[in-house]
Order: sequence, then C-alpha cells, then structure tokens
Amino acid sequence: MTAPHQPSSHQPSAHRPTTEELTTSALAEAQPDQALLERYRESLLGVFGTPQRVLVRGSGATVWDADGREYLDLLAGIAVNALGHAHPLITSVVASQSATLGHISNFFTSPTQVALAEKLLQLSAAPEGSKVFFTNSGTESNEAAFKLARRHGGADRPRIIALEDGFHGRSMGALALTWKPAHREPFEPLPGGVEWVPAGDVEALRQAVDPTVAAVVVEAVQGEAGVRGMPEGYLQAVREITREAGALMIVDEVQTGVGRTGEWFASTDARPDAMTLAKGLGGGFPIGAMITFGEQVSGLLSAGQHGTTFGGNPVATAAALATIHALESGDVLQNVRRVGAATAAALEQLELVTEVRAHGLLIGFDVDGGDRGDDGGPALAPAMVSAALEAGFIINAPGPHTLRLAPPLTITETQMMRFVDALPGIHRAAKETL
Repeated sequence: MTAPHQPSSHQPSAHRPTTEELTTSALAEAQPDQALLERYRESLLGVFGTPQRVLVRGSGATVWDADGREYLDLLAGIAVNALGHAHPLITSVVASQSATLGHISNFFTSPTQVALAEKLLQLSAAPEGSKVFFTNSGTESNEAAFKLARRHGGADRPRIIALEDGFHGRSMGALALTWKPAHREPFEPLPGGVEWVPAGDVEALRQAVDPTVAAVVVEAVQGEAGVRGMPEGYLQAVREITREAGALMIVDEVQTGVGRTGEWFASTDARPDAMTLAKGLGGGFPIGAMITFGEQVSGLLSAGQHGTTFGGNPVATAAALATIHALESGDVLQNVRRVGAATAAALEQLELVTEVRAHGLLIGFDVDGGDRGDDGGPALAPAMVSAALEAGFIINAPGPHTLRLAPPLTITETQMMRFVDALPGIHRAAKETL
C-alpha cells in the first residue's frame, strides 16, 4: 500500500486507513525490502541511520525479512529477546493479559506488578526493606538511579563517580553518566557532578571516592565497550570503598541481568545499594526496573519524587513473570553457561580471532584486521556485520575490530556452531569490500 496522503489546507481530506487496515497491510503486503526502507527514510527520524533490513517475522532464534530471506539472530534485539522470537508462553500471556487488563496508571496496582516485584526481590536475595521501582527501559532505570544518588548525596555529596568506557543510556541523566564524549558533547550542558575513573582500576577508584561522593555507578560487564568484564575482585572492592566513604554502589545490569551471563545477576558476589535492569527482563516486551537494597536506601525516594506513566503496567509485568518462569522451568541458565563456553572455545580456535571475552551468552571477540579503522578509514568489524547479514547472520560491531554476540538464551550449540563455521568466509568477504 502507498503511504497515506497528507492533504494541504486547500485540499479535501483523503481517506485515512483505519488501524486495522494499517496493521493488516503492514504485516501482509508484498512490498519488497527496499521499498519499505524508502518509506522508512521518508517517515522516521534518522537517529538510527538506515535500517539494515525490514524484518517481518520471527520464531525462536530465526527471523525473516520482507523479501523472505532467513537470518539466525545472534543479537536478540541487543540482548532483549531472552527467549527468542514469538515464544509461545510470552505471546500467550501477553495476549491474555491484554484481553483482561492493559493499562491502569500507577494510581493503582495489579497482581502481576506485585508478584514481579516479589520475584525480583527473591532472585536478588534482597534483605528486608528492599523495594522495586518499575520503568520501561534501561535508560529510564538509570535515570531513577541517578535521582536516587542525588537524594542520598544532597548538597554535601555533589559528586558521582562512573567508569571510563561505560554506557548507561541516552536520556539526559543516563547520558551524563556515559563515558563516550561523542555521545555526550552534542547535548551539553548535562546534569553535572559526574567524574570518570579507569574501569577496573581499584586504586584510581579509591583515590577518587571520599565523603563528597554520593554514588559510584558501574557495569558488571561493559557491553558497549566490547563486552569487557571487571577484574576478579573489582566489584567487591567497589563495595568496600563505597561503604567506607558512605557512598552508594549502583550496578547497571541492564544488559547482564536476568540470566544473560548464566547467572540471574552478574553482581551477586557484591550486593550493591541499587541495581538497574531492563532488556531481557520482559522477553521482548518493554520493561525495566530499579531494585533498592535495604530499608535506608529504599527510603530515599518518597511519594511524588519520581514516577512513570507506563512503568509496571499489567501487560509488561505479566510478560516479565512469564519470562522468568520460562528461564527457571527450562534450565535455561545452564544452557547459557554450556553454549556460551562452547562458543567461546570454538571462536578461540579460529586464526582470525585475536581475543575472546565471554560472559555466558554475552560474547565479544576481536578480529584480525591489521590497522583498519584506526586511522579513520574503513573498519573491518562493521564490514563483517554487513557480510554476516548477507550470509544469514545478525551480529553487532561495538568497535572497529570488535564483534558482539548476544543471542537468545535458548539458542542451541548447533546454531552457534553454524555461525562459527561461517565466520572465516564472512571475514574474507568483508576484507574484499575494504
């Protein structure tokens, strides 16, 4: 179908398709991929650039585009689709809850909201007095954590310490915590008081943290930096340093939480004061959360000091409960550990791979590309993303020499080995384009 005609003030109104017509047409029309991409360019704000494909259907770890081509999805919506696409339990629960009660605002609560909060407190082994605040995304969870830090600090503790190479979101508060200048500088001035120290450097952190610091914000694994975990004992050191200075320890587990690393949470060994979640929590349905540990921290934000319109709505919380149930009942975390380890071992055997960093099914690896991309010229990893797509695989390049895999947690070893076996050919094809 053609795009709806937009009449001028001098023309009679043309027929505007109904919601049913638009939905049916978008799903069923036989328009090719390139035609839909052209419509995208004319109608959507270009903050994401041009999409690589128009995807129309998914099942498990497989998706199909508008031209009928099939792809193995090894990115899962950037670690979002924890159970893959169109998981029968998720689709059933979302449909059932939508038909029962969809949105109610936070003037009210629902059984699914209460049950999900209780489940997250149980999974995180939260002490008495701990609480949950529901959001719609990772950046919104980190916004809540930023305000929590400000409430803890006040005028006496104006400083917040974050880590170099960290990424916490693109809204203004979360962006202020994010390291990469290219993300921040176009939008300055941002909320102030944020300072950065080298990731994993205990002594640098110790020197930076004093009684003027409200909070230290860390990721257990820095996904956007190329899947780089913290050194052994680092999170415990953060916990010790913040406790001594009276500062909060806030862990961003937006990408690593809810089973991605093979454990429910990657920061289990050093309980923080607050933890932020999103991505895989809803199995593809938008939902995030901030967990505050203990009565004192949970009391920092009182009625009217923060809020969200859609956060914790019945459909989102039902989807999250279904996701957690499927992860528990299907021994999925064991699958994450087993398949993640097998994939890392297979990648390490490839001559083209120079380093592998695996945390369950969050895997980053560097590829041999000489100096490509270091001088501002074409980089190999992004070229490999394009070559992989042509070969039927969806992957991501967070750096000029780095590729990232974050597939559904239910993916099989056989599926992962298909990609590993295809990687040398993808590498060759990419190099030929540069």
